[in-house]
Amino acid sequence: MCGLSQNALQILEERYLLKDRDGNINEAPEQLFRRVAIFVASCEKQREVYEEKFYEILSNLYFLPNSPTLMNAGCHNGQLSACFVLPVEDSLEEIFNTLKHAALIHQSGGGTGFNFSKLRPKNDLVSSSSGTSSGPVAFMKIFDAATEYVKQGGKRRGANMGILNVNHPDIEEFITSKSSKNAIQNFNISVGITDDFMKAVQNNSDWELINPRTKRAIKILKAKKIWQLIVNEAWKTGDPGLIFLNTINDLNPTPKLGYIESTNPCGEVPLLNYESCNLGSINLSKMIISKEKEVIIDWDAFATTIKLGVRFLDNIITLNYYLLPTIKSITTANRKIGLGVMGWAELLVLLNVPYASERAIKLAEKVMRFIKKESYKASEELAIEKGVFPEWKNSIHFLNHQKLRNATCNSIAPTGTISVIANASYSIEPLFALAYNRVGILGNKKQTKINKIFIDKMKQLNLWNSAVKKTILETGSVASIKSIPESVKSIFRSSLEIPWKYHLLHQKAFQKNTDNAVSKTINLPENATVKDISKIFMTAWEYKLKGITIYRNGSKMNQVIQKCSLNNSEACS
Repeated sequence: MCGLSQNALQILEERYLLKDRDGNINEAPEQLFRRVAIFVASCEKQREVYEEKFYEILSNLYFLPNSPTLMNAGCHNGQLSACFVLPVEDSLEEIFNTLKHAALIHQSGGGTGFNFSKLRPKNDLVSSSSGTSSGPVAFMKIFDAATEYVKQGGKRRGANMGILNVNHPDIEEFITSKSSKNAIQNFNISVGITDDFMKAVQNNSDWELINPRTKRAIKILKAKKIWQLIVNEAWKTGDPGLIFLNTINDLNPTPKLGYIESTNPCGEVPLLNYESCNLGSINLSKMIISKEKEVIIDWDAFATTIKLGVRFLDNIITLNYYLLPTIKSITTANRKIGLGVMGWAELLVLLNVPYASERAIKLAEKVMRFIKKESYKASEELAIEKGVFPEWKNSIHFLNHQKLRNATCNSIAPTGTISVIANASYSIEPLFALAYNRVGILGNKKQTKINKIFIDKMKQLNLWNSAVKKTILETGSVASIKSIPESVKSIFRSSLEIPWKYHLLHQKAFQKNTDNAVSKTINLPENATVKDISKIFMTAWEYKLKGITIYRNGSKMNQVIQKCSLNNSEACS
């Protein structure tokens, strides 16, 4: 078993390792990995063979599934999925049914996405009582309050995605819903954007706001007015993001089953109503081999890990405990999985490739093309062994004459705490900083992260000394250290030092071969402008991304990853 970092052990002990009724830990990390491997292999004919294979990729941190699987696999009524989308229909009974279902999902460890666009606007007629409606934002606040008190899996607060389409009459209130004193806290919010709206912004055209109850326009304003409000609020708070509905539905793998209106909380999985998805990520920093004093990608080990990852995630669909019959029905009909990556930044460093370079973009395309090819091959083999997904004939794969076990195979998730367990960088993000604090993920506890690969590189070049260490701990950056060559500095540039152009190009490169979506945050320095954000959002649409999120450093008082000096926090130690 691979050694775990102190930060990983802390998170495992707090959230993942099983405890007795008195709250005492009664499981070691290797037992956790064994528990998960035994359960996920239990539906295999060669059960013992796959138990060992699954244990190997888990315990060596080559691959980790989403948190609910690590927490709940092998437990009574273990709910193993991370991602759900629930419908929000325009009646009080249906709204509160959805709220109940969301609470059950949060309690089991999952996150939920909603599109509130079917709700009639604020102050619209309610015929049953001759009164007026509260509107989508008011009901979002009710969902938000419920989420506050229902922890995911009893271990962390629930996560939500709230979407309102850009033609809804309450869109302006929605856009500003996270900037007031009574801001919604437990939602990521995104505006559901259409191609027609983007063209209206470009042409400075009028835009109609449509009452979803009557289907009539009740207000007309300039599309640019809404656009400017979106970018202003994103500059202030990081919200809202954008979800590009036309792009998502143009690539919907099962278009005959319905229109996709929403995504999971971080946007990487567009789902039909009641659909769930299981995610897992390959640790790219482990997919390497040294050859003649040079580090290269071990494509054979990579292919093996992809194949096992696809089988692992598919087994979860078979073994999962489903909270609702409707969720089980559509999830097992489509068998969507999302195999992605983490540790991309470390892989580039180990290969001596700067993140902000054309080499990195070309490698990103090559890596994701390989993942898609191998994961589809694995899904084809599973289809021969176990059968195609039941709705295969209603999918684009039937039209392409490609028999698959899964309607989707790939997704780039943000990887959150599983990256901490794997001691890898988040998802496809660059290094946030060479030293930083991670706060708010374990209650009031703080974790410090100092990049080990950087230290090893400095020692290898005989550049590691107390002065370099002091600067890294104080700033998280090598930019001001004169003793370090520019060629080395370029490899270790942090997220805020990388032009947004390269953040977007990486997202585009990975999205090109990802059948679900890519969750990536375009991290911006404090001095980024509203015009920068407008340009980023417009470019994301032009690149045919499925969604876009930006975050200007320091624009929230309580951000999870902080430079040591941010918001007067104590220096890293």
